[in-house]
Amino acid sequence: MTKFYRVQEPRQSRYTGDITGRHKWCLPSIRCPACGASRAGGFTAYPSVDLSPLSECGEYEKHRIEPLDEFLRQRERIRPLVPTSSTLGPGTTFGPFVGTATGTFSSLYLHFIGATLIRREALEQLQAAGVRGLRGFPTQLRFRQKKHPELLELELPPQGRLHPDCTPERPPACPRCGRDAFPFPEEPLLDAASLPTHTDLFRLSDFETIFIATDRFVDAVRQLELDGVDLREVPARPFQR
Repeated sequence: MTKFYRVQEPRQSRYTGDITGRHKWCLPSIRCPACGASRAGGFTAYPSVDLSPLSECGEYEKHRIEPLDEFLRQRERIRPLVPTSSTLGPGTTFGPFVGTATGTFSSLYLHFIGATLIRREALEQLQAAGVRGLRGFPTQLRFRQKKHPELLELELPPQGRLHPDCTPERPPACPRCGRDAFPFPEEPLLDAASLPTHTDLFRLSDFETIFIATDRFVDAVRQLELDGVDLREVPARPFQR
């Protein structure tokens, strides 16, 4: 039976790596006319998606807030360019990560919430060990030192959900924009039926900042002695309606 783990950046690290930057394109943030909430998002990135074929691609180059109807219009315009199952929430980003980097970097770098980075050799080792679903894409990072690693960005679409039993006070989602705001539980529980079976590392669809890995990924990380992550087992069980 597959076990699942929450993957986090370590609280303490001997590495000094730091990056600043952003992805080349993004969907706008919104302010919902129904619930009044502003939704910025920007946690999920699709570095594989190239918006340059669009004549209107310049509209996606600046972070901005738009009315909900305008956000929906802009989202539908780019939908043919992204994977069919993609979740495209407000602030979703596309294309290469462009910015600057300095310092030393661990095998995996999770300290920047908008980009999940991995050293090329670490990705190749994990793939060779049989870890499924990992896709790395080139970044456009300028390093301030001559000797530096090649950092790729992992594309990790949202998949899987929390089990309702661990969030009993969850308010109803906004019927207009779908906003479903609630705090991440101290003792998370995963909805087993919602979890993907084709990949060993993913982010949750109802908490896009939370990374979940299978025991296959965890075993490979430990056997290869890759660093840069803390791992904590998270239970999963089916949701009984």
